[in-house]
Amino acid sequence: MARAASVWVRLEFFDGLCAGLTISQAAAAVGMSRRCGEKWVAKTGRMTMWYGGSGPRGVKTAANFDLDRERGRYLSFAERRVIQAGINSGQKIAAIAAELGRPRSTVYRELARNRGNDGLYHAGLAHARASDRAPRPKPFKLADPGLCATIAEWMDDGWSPGLIAKVLRADAGLDRSQRVSHETIYQALYVQTRGSLRANLARSLSTGRTARKRRGVSGRRGKPYAGALTISQRPASVADRAVPGHWEGDLIVGPGGKSAIGTLVERSTRFTILLHLPGDHTAETVARAMVDQMGQLPAHLRRSLTWDRGTELAAYDKIQLALQMPVYFADPHSPWQRGSNENTNRLLRFWFTKGSDLSTWDPTGLRTVADKLNRRPRPTLEMKTPAQALNQLLTVATTT
Repeated sequence: MARAASVWVRLEFFDGLCAGLTISQAAAAVGMSRRCGEKWVAKTGRMTMWYGGSGPRGVKTAANFDLDRERGRYLSFAERRVIQAGINSGQKIAAIAAELGRPRSTVYRELARNRGNDGLYHAGLAHARASDRAPRPKPFKLADPGLCATIAEWMDDGWSPGLIAKVLRADAGLDRSQRVSHETIYQALYVQTRGSLRANLARSLSTGRTARKRRGVSGRRGKPYAGALTISQRPASVADRAVPGHWEGDLIVGPGGKSAIGTLVERSTRFTILLHLPGDHTAETVARAMVDQMGQLPAHLRRSLTWDRGTELAAYDKIQLALQMPVYFADPHSPWQRGSNENTNRLLRFWFTKGSDLSTWDPTGLRTVADKLNRRPRPTLEMKTPAQALNQLLTVATTT
C-alpha cells in the first residue's frame, strides 16, 4: 500500500506543477518538502521549466496548450489522461488502446517516450515533452544583412558552404546568432524566400547547380527501362493464378549490398528457384544466372516474369530474348504487386538471416535450401508442397 500511496502522491504533486504551481507550492500541497519535490522532478527526465526569481517556478506543460482540440494524428491531452488512468488502474496496453480507438503500438510508443526515469507516467508531463519535440516554424537565421554579406563575400572567393559554416562557428564562439550550418546556406541558395543571399550566388558553388539535386537519383545516363513492359500491361490471367508459368523475382541482399541471392517464385505453385550470384549482382550476372536456371524449365512454365524496378535487371531484354518470356516491372515502392515473392523471401530469411554474408552460400547449399522450402506443405495449396504441385503440372503436360 505504501508504494501505491507514493505513486498517487507524486501524481498529485505533478498535477499541481502542471496547474502552474511552483515546486515548493506543489510539494507543500501534498505534504512534502521542496527538496523531495525537486528530486521527483529530476527523476522525470528532461522537461522545459519556467525560471524566475530564485529558481524554477513551474513546468511548462499542457496548462498552456489547447486541451480540447479535436482528435487528430497526434495524441491529445485528454487521451493522455486516459492512458494515465489506465496505467494507474493496472489496465493492459491493448485495453487502453481499444478504449482510445488507437493502435496498440501508439500507446506503447507513448509510454516508451514519455515515461519518466522513475517509470511514472503523468499526462501533463507527457504532453509537455511531446509538445517540446514537435516541429514548429522557426525564424530563419539568414535574415541578418551583415551575416549574408559575409557569406556572399566568401562564396565569391570560392568558399564552400561547409567551410563557411566551420569558420563562422569558430569566429562566433558562443554567439549563436552569428553562425549557421551549411544546410542553412544551401536552403538560402536553393529555396525561394529563404534568406537574403543573392539569387545568382549558387553559381559560385563548385557544382554550379542552380537547383538542388534529389537524393537517391542514379547518376547513370539514359533510361534503361524506357521500353520495358509494366505490370499494368500484364495479362489479367496472371493475376488469378489459374495459369501456371508466371514467376515473380527479386534479390535478397546481404550487409552493405556486397552479396546477394536471386529468388524466383512461381505464382501458381509457389515453387522456388534460387540464383547463385558469386562475386556480384550486376545486371549481366543476374541475367546469366536466370537464363541458366529458367532455361531448364519447359516452355509452358516460362510464360512471364514480374520483377521489382531494380538496376539488377537492367539486362531484361537479354532475358526476354534467351527465354522467349516477357518481363514485366512492378510499380515503384509497390511490393504487394509481387506478394508471392515477398512472402517467400520472408520464409527464406530463416536460412539467409539479415546481416549475414550471403556470398558464403554455394550452389549446392542454395539447392538444399530451395528443396527444403519446396517440400514444405502450404495451406494455400491445400497442404500440398510446391514440389508436388509443380510435379503435377509437369505430369499433366507430358500425358496430354
